[in-house]
Amino acid sequence: MNRFSVLLAALTLSLPLAVLAEDIPAFKLTAKDGKFEPATIEVPSGKRFKLEVVNAGTGAIEFESKPLKQEKVIAAGASASLTLGPLKAGSYKFFDDYHEATAQGTVVAK
Repeated sequence: MNRFSVLLAALTLSLPLAVLAEDIPAFKLTAKDGKFEPATIEVPSGKRFKLEVVNAGTGAIEFESKPLKQEKVIAAGASASLTLGPLKAGSYKFFDDYHEATAQGTVVAK
């Protein structure tokens, strides 16, 4: 291969990495004592975002949302990063399946 071919191949291979490296907003959600804090998270509509779910409690939680199509068991003291969206403007409910009566929240896309 000549230099031009090598350069072209390198640029072509790095293009998807540049797209993936795009900064997306991140939001933190903490579960503790059967509750989520904050209970409402506002995110930009039409854009992907990360949701960092931290389990600060002493037992496992199961982050679940049918509208967001997510279900994730998170051990005590652990966290999980979920990449979501893009979402249409609106409200998307979530809950802890192990503490459904008290641990509920909403993602609001604006």
